[in-house]
Amino acid sequence: MKSNQKSSFEPFDLLQKVRRQAPLVHHLTNWVTIYDCAQIVKTLGASPVMAHAPEEAADMTQIAAALVLNIGTLTESLVKAMKLAAAAANRKGIPVILDVCGAGATPLRDRTVLALLDEVKINVIKGNASEIARVAGQNIQTKGVDAGEVSADLETLAKTLAARRQATVVITGATDIVASEKQLYRVKNGHDLMTRVVGTGCMATSVIGAFAAVEADYGRAAAGALACYEIAAELAAEKSQGPASFKAGLFDCLYQLDAATVANRQRLET
Repeated sequence: MKSNQKSSFEPFDLLQKVRRQAPLVHHLTNWVTIYDCAQIVKTLGASPVMAHAPEEAADMTQIAAALVLNIGTLTESLVKAMKLAAAAANRKGIPVILDVCGAGATPLRDRTVLALLDEVKINVIKGNASEIARVAGQNIQTKGVDAGEVSADLETLAKTLAARRQATVVITGATDIVASEKQLYRVKNGHDLMTRVVGTGCMATSVIGAFAAVEADYGRAAAGALACYEIAAELAAEKSQGPASFKAGLFDCLYQLDAATVANRQRLET
């Protein structure tokens, strides 16, 4: 039976830790959304860095508090850099967050995700329903980077993959599912305008990376990150006229987010 109890922790407490500690979050990410990923991390109060060259990716990871990988715009050189950076993160003991952007769309993306999962330790695996289903081994086709149809129970899918890979699994959607090895969260915040702006998924991964940099319980970090980010999206949507003003407002509302607003608006369940 599914529980629908309100979560026992306050997401804003984690946001405050990000603001106080200002962790450095290293990205090897999607060229389409790289500026937005950097800006969302900066808006939180953390520090972004994007070092994609194989010659320095591991060195940059040595001074970071978290590593975010995103397979949205793959090249052979980038895959090499990702493996080097992730290995360095594993040696240092900092979290590695993998956005499986477009998994299920091409063989290259599928091979890259499996190679990363097999060769290095990934702490958080994040994607939409069809991307995660593909990573879990289902014969699913992803529509570019948009979710395809998935008939499986998503909570079961997330929990099974989390146990198999000993990682936290995040499935984003109308209700976000966060499954760690010991807890499952449902995040029911957000707004439909997020689906009309390129990069909101990639930015979500960066926010998770910043929260994971300051919270060792990666399930809690991911759930708290999504709650704060999506509450900011709700606030931005209330003031916007469409996708462009919504995107600008998202940064402003996240920057201005306070404890009372998060406590009143969060819809985070276990």
